[in-house]
Amino acid sequence: MRKSYLFASLLGVGLTLVPFTVLAQDAAAPAAQAAPVTPADEQPTAEQLAKLFEVMRVKDQLASVTKIMPAMMQQQFSAQAKQMQKDHPEMATMTPQQQEAMAKVTGKFVERAMNLYTSDEMVADMSALYQKHLSRSDVDGMIVFYSSPAGQHMLDMVPVIMKEFMPVVMQRVQSRAKPLSDEMEKEMREIAKPANPPAPKPAQN
Repeated sequence: MRKSYLFASLLGVGLTLVPFTVLAQDAAAPAAQAAPVTPADEQPTAEQLAKLFEVMRVKDQLASVTKIMPAMMQQQFSAQAKQMQKDHPEMATMTPQQQEAMAKVTGKFVERAMNLYTSDEMVADMSALYQKHLSRSDVDGMIVFYSSPAGQHMLDMVPVIMKEFMPVVMQRVQSRAKPLSDEMEKEMREIAKPANPPAPKPAQN
């Protein structure tokens, strides 16, 4: 399998997580090197954050991501398998039964990968970060916004936007990753060259 294709596939799958990360942290400023921590007496309560996540539909948004991601990953693995068959002709002789078995294995591991980090764990970790960097007044203001028609409409559009954006991310990353991976491979080959190349053998008479 070509390194450039693998590089693009892995990078593309990783970047599909970006849209939700950005949308789930709306109103957050660009991260500074040392972000300020909200004083303990100003940090939002657990009840406030529970209300905020309720009006933000955080669990619903996470569920939408977990529904989209397996299909995206399955698509990537299928494309990767086709490339492997091109690079390794011996794989093209697999019977339909073997191909079906491989597809089942891929699906099994995709499902297991998606359960490595549950939505409840994500919400708990997110709560800790919101509490660390947002104040009670911040959270109250966000609750007001997300409870408004504009806030609710934005949340309605999040799955739609993500569904349309993820394929764009995958396509652009894959199309632009090959020159990058080729350049990386070239530099790695230069590093791997023997420090003292073997002397040429003397010509035999």
